[in-house]
Amino acid sequence: MLDLFKVFLEHLSSQGLARKTLHRHRDHLCTLGGEIIRRLHEEPRLRRRPIARVLAEFLDEDGGPLLYPQMSETEQRSFDSTCRKLHRFLPDSKPLSG
Repeated sequence: MLDLFKVFLEHLSSQGLARKTLHRHRDHLCTLGGEIIRRLHEEPRLRRRPIARVLAEFLDEDGGPLLYPQMSETEQRSFDSTCRKLHRFLPDSKPLSG
């Protein structure tokens, strides 16, 4: 998962985004990673799947998963923005193992 996030962050960096924006996306990826790890513990069936497939289950054109503990609506929208960008990036990225 970290390898995929790193490639995605490099992609965002190449777009000339502001440092603050890149930091916000990085923080959201950390939050997404934590949520996926939490769900892997709750749903062991997910552990047998490649991480790109697990990510695809959590991301869609509307954003990412609702987070626990619940965020404010503004924070969730910002998080969803990063998740939408990652969702659009995934089909274009090279397949990664794991």
